[in-house]
Order: sequence, then C-alpha cells, then structure tokens
Amino acid sequence: MVEVEVHKLAESVKEQVIRWRRFLHQHPELSFQEEKTAQFVYETLESFGNLELSRPTKNSVMARLIGKQPGKVLAIRADMDALPIEEANDVEYKSQNPGVMHACGHDGHTSILLGTAKVLSTLQAEIKGEVRFLFQHAEELAPGGAEEMVEAGVMEGVDMVIGQHLWSGLEAGLVGVTYGPATAAPDTFWITIQGAGGHAAQPHETIDAIAIGAQVVTNLQHIVARNTNPLGRLVVSVTQFHGGTTHNVIPGTVEMQGTVRSFDPEIRKHTAERMEQIVRGICEAHGATYTFRYEHGYRSVVNEERVTGAIEETMRELFGEQAIQHLDPNMGGEDFSAFQQKAPGCFFFTGAGNAAKGIVHPHHHPNFDIDEESLEYGVKLFVGATFKLLA
Repeated sequence: MVEVEVHKLAESVKEQVIRWRRFLHQHPELSFQEEKTAQFVYETLESFGNLELSRPTKNSVMARLIGKQPGKVLAIRADMDALPIEEANDVEYKSQNPGVMHACGHDGHTSILLGTAKVLSTLQAEIKGEVRFLFQHAEELAPGGAEEMVEAGVMEGVDMVIGQHLWSGLEAGLVGVTYGPATAAPDTFWITIQGAGGHAAQPHETIDAIAIGAQVVTNLQHIVARNTNPLGRLVVSVTQFHGGTTHNVIPGTVEMQGTVRSFDPEIRKHTAERMEQIVRGICEAHGATYTFRYEHGYRSVVNEERVTGAIEETMRELFGEQAIQHLDPNMGGEDFSAFQQKAPGCFFFTGAGNAAKGIVHPHHHPNFDIDEESLEYGVKLFVGATFKLLA
C-alpha cells in the first residue's frame, strides 16, 4: 500500500468522518452509558459490508475484517465515552446533552476508526491476516472498559494492538510518538482524619483535624521530593480537602482525596506504603486516628519497540520527518494498557490543536475542541499502519 493510495483513500472518507464526529459530539454519553453511541457505531459498520460484527459487552462493539490472504492479527482501538462537563463552546455541533461533553476527543477517535474500517472494508482482498476494530466504552472511568473487553475475549489471537489519541497540545499536522512508558499508572487515595472537635477559642481542648491534615498534605510531598529517585517520575497530589462548617468551630474530622501517578511498579508499591506510614505517624503524634484507602487505577501504557518503530516509519512515509515529535512520557492515565497485557502495541498522538483557529484549550476543558483536519491524519495513520504491520 503506497503512500499515495493511503492519502487518496483517507481523503475519500474525510467529509463523512467529520459528519460522524459532529453527530457524536452532539450526542455524548458518559462512561458505561454509551448505549446509543454503540448502536450508532454498530449500524454504521453494518453498512460497510465485509465485516463480522459483535457486541463483546453491553456498550462496546467489535468488527472483524478477515483478509483473503493468511497473516497476523492486528487490533485497532478507539474509545467512545464522554465526560460530565457542561460544554461552553458556541458551535453548530454543540452537545445536546446537558452536563455531558466530548471534552477529550473520543468522538474524533470513534470517527477516525469508523473511517478506517470503511476504507479497509473495501480492500479485503489486499489484507494479509485480520484487522479487529475495537470500539471501547468507558475509558474515562475506572475500572475501565478495556479490561471488560479483554475479559470478553476480544484480544484472543491478536498479535499487535495500536491506538491513537487526538492531542490538543500538538498542532494539527504534527504527530507524536513515545518509546517505552507513554502514560502513567493513575491511582486514587482517600484519607479521613478523626480528631476531636471543639470551640475555636479553646484549641487546647481539641484534637485539631485541620491542623493535622495540613501536616499530612505537606509531608506527603516528601515522598516525591526526598523518598523517590528524581529520575523515577512520580506525582502525589491532594486534590480535595473537606472539613469544618463555620468560623468558630474546630472540626473533629477532615477528609482528603487525591491521585498518585507513576510509571515504575516498585515506585507505585513503595509510594502507597510510604503514604500510609506518614499518615499514621502524624496522627499518632497528635492523638488522632485515621482511615487510609488506596486504589490502583490503570496500568502504565508501555509502547513496544518494534510496533512503535513501525508506527514512526508510517508517520515518516506519510507526513515527512518534520511532522514527527518524540514526546516525553505523559502523566495522564489510559486503559489502553489493558490491551497491551495481551499483545505488544503502540499508543501514539495525533496533533489536533490550531492556535490560528483558537483551538488551544486543554483536554477536559469546557471549551475543548479539535481541528477537524486532524481526523484525516488519523485515518491515514491507521490505514498506513495496518498495511505496514501486516506486511
């Protein structure tokens, strides 16, 4: 499959992919609620022909394109869920579901994979092996839809898996790739400190949960600053702190919540243990008690060298050396990692920002949008990579 053909094939579905994206953007659904989205995807795929369709889980879709020649099995994944955000954009395709918005580009991911399936379904005779199109639910909410799809058997017999993320931090026309760890393991923690409340004018008769909690917040940062190798890449963030009801009452209880982001499994394990040690020590020193809960989120996405090399080669052939950005690992989380437990893979980034058009807002922002020119780039990458990896 020469690059000229890839460009022509992607261009042939460009307008349709944009229409799909706008329809999905207008009708977003939250994680584990993507019933209408999944049905739309299923019916759209059904119209292409040459695809074997199934519903591995209630809100996901798989399409299999079995080539006329023997070969390997490649899985390509797109996520479909939206976020609980009220859209602030004033565009014709604005979300019609109050409080729900495609603020991370998943509408674009789904449309890109639909466009890829449409193109490849017409090329069955040229396919060596099999392509599985995985339309995944619930990437945004742990335990995530990828794990459910894997448990349902979608990765059985798969040799390689790829996925992409439209990225507002990259200008449209640029593409990003990372070798090795690409996204972090995102964990969540909850801390409750139980002291003894009382009058703010008599603090000596209380066990001040706020003062104790403040020490906990400060000392948790020592895990990153003083207990972890600076090259180890770790984030510990307290993102919620709740306590108290009025100005003259010292509360007896405070509650905290936050996130830990890491790449190394040993650092991940050590951080959870060290956090509880710090909470326990501070509470014991001040006569308070505590509860500590720590939940592991998705695994870190780790890109396999050979598959990633093929993706980079595809980028170079299609867009030239000047378009390629070698990106540092991202501290965000992605459940694409669940598919990588079954087959080597690569998760890469397609530029979707455009400062000239005012498309500059970060992911998960109420003004988030994408430059729709990026959709064509996404289709080209998936089509080109398919023939590169199955060759």
